[in-house]
Amino acid sequence: MQITNTIHFRNLKGDIFGGLTAAVVALPMALAFGIASGAGASAGLWGAILIGFFAALFGGTPSLISEPTGPMTVIVTAVIAELMANNPDSPETGLAMAFTVVMMAGVFQILFGILRLGKYITMLPYNVISGFMTGIGVILIFLQIAPFIGQQTPPGGVLGVIKAFPDLISNISPWETFLGWITLGILFFYPTQLKKLMPPQLVALVIGTGISLMFFRDIDIRTIATIGEITPGLPELHMPTFTPGTLRLMFVNAMVLGMVGSIDCLLTCLVSDSLTRTEHKSNKELIGQGVANLITGLCGGIAGSGATTATVVSIQAGGRTALAGISRALALLIVVLWAAPLTSGIPLAVLAGIVLKVGIDIIDWGFLKRVHTISWKAAGIVYSVVLLTVFVDLMVAVAVGVFIANILTIERLDELQSQSVKAITDADDQIVMSQEEKGILDAANGRVLLFHLSGPMIFGVAKAISREHGAIGSYDVLIVDLSEVPILGVTSSLAIENAIQEAIDDGRDVIVVGATGKVKRRLEKLGIAGLIPGDRWMGDRLTALKEGLHIVRQKQASNTISL
Repeated sequence: MQITNTIHFRNLKGDIFGGLTAAVVALPMALAFGIASGAGASAGLWGAILIGFFAALFGGTPSLISEPTGPMTVIVTAVIAELMANNPDSPETGLAMAFTVVMMAGVFQILFGILRLGKYITMLPYNVISGFMTGIGVILIFLQIAPFIGQQTPPGGVLGVIKAFPDLISNISPWETFLGWITLGILFFYPTQLKKLMPPQLVALVIGTGISLMFFRDIDIRTIATIGEITPGLPELHMPTFTPGTLRLMFVNAMVLGMVGSIDCLLTCLVSDSLTRTEHKSNKELIGQGVANLITGLCGGIAGSGATTATVVSIQAGGRTALAGISRALALLIVVLWAAPLTSGIPLAVLAGIVLKVGIDIIDWGFLKRVHTISWKAAGIVYSVVLLTVFVDLMVAVAVGVFIANILTIERLDELQSQSVKAITDADDQIVMSQEEKGILDAANGRVLLFHLSGPMIFGVAKAISREHGAIGSYDVLIVDLSEVPILGVTSSLAIENAIQEAIDDGRDVIVVGATGKVKRRLEKLGIAGLIPGDRWMGDRLTALKEGLHIVRQKQASNTISL
């Protein structure tokens, strides 16, 4: 497998223009996500630079643009708050541990790629994904309420904001709230035709900052909270930091961050594939994302993944290869090294408005409007995942949602597969049979029981097997037809074994038809082969029916002689 993405210059103009356009979009988002996470604006900028560069270099989706995203920021925010709370006397240590969690998440992503789990990570039911992303959007919105109205975000996540809401409203800053609403107004009502010329996030950032500098600088009522000065230069290295007491917590958080980043990224890869008519390499992309997050955490940046908005903007501007992501990262690097002081006057309320709009956009409004018409069970899963995501835990929400969705799916499959379990003693129109086979069954006069199974026999079908077999008590020969069974689960195998054992115990003859390959090996491993003579394992149903009729007639003749 090639380690890096293929770098060529056949699309040089399109890639550079796409990268520069994505950089313009990335700048306000990186600042906003850095501030929102609690790590600071510089952490957001370095996250955008390093993740963008190394994911483009080592990933498996040439047109993908990677940077800090809403879902990743939600988790990083919680991680930083939790680890700082565990280290109240040394906030720097808590922040260093948070960067270590980002590194560990990168290691998990690399492992996911090496173990080739890419194709499984996105095999989640859509109602779970929808509820999960909607919950993340709700969290982003709640966490931005306080800075949007000029207040410090209270601890405790969404519940903390809800509890502190009366105090937040009573201490509202009208000037910063005004800036926040100006920002939201620009983002919501920005003309579509202008988006190709200038992204609305950058326009909102410039206008909001300009208003603050021009009109609010001399206001005595309150000082407008801003980013503060970002020192130009290369980032400081943050070596892995942990204590025995926090290692388990960091491990779990890293697993969650790695999983969410992988899901978020691979879903964006599908968007990229649809726009470029290409196919990404999911496992290679996970390795690239892992390398990027590992290096980002080492350099004090916040975690990120594939970003849908930046990817779409880059592709629409001509970006097609990894050179677009690399040029975007280099453009942001120039900003950090030489133009960072220009960002010091950006109001936090403006950045809060930008992130708040991201949260609103993440909510899956289209599916939420329709899910009730599809299924109330699906709607229940969506809203359960939303509530668990917002008020409990992200991975708990996904795990519970997947569990419930799978149980409901298995229930539906069981209902369908149970209809394919038939125990008949005469011709049945629901089973495709030749006229000769129907004639044999009729001639047996109910003394031959054909036990017909078709399709995958998963564990839920075991009840149907027991029920159908137990419904008919009077027969001489049991024919178990497995000709149309490609998969035989352990539970269903045991149910078949019980039916065969019961027939043998009652003195009935048993013939097995069509058991081949894995199905036959499964029955042999369970010991069923020892219950039935070798000549009673047959390849086709007609031969088995003839043998069954022969056995019935022999028994009838024997009974006549004995009388």
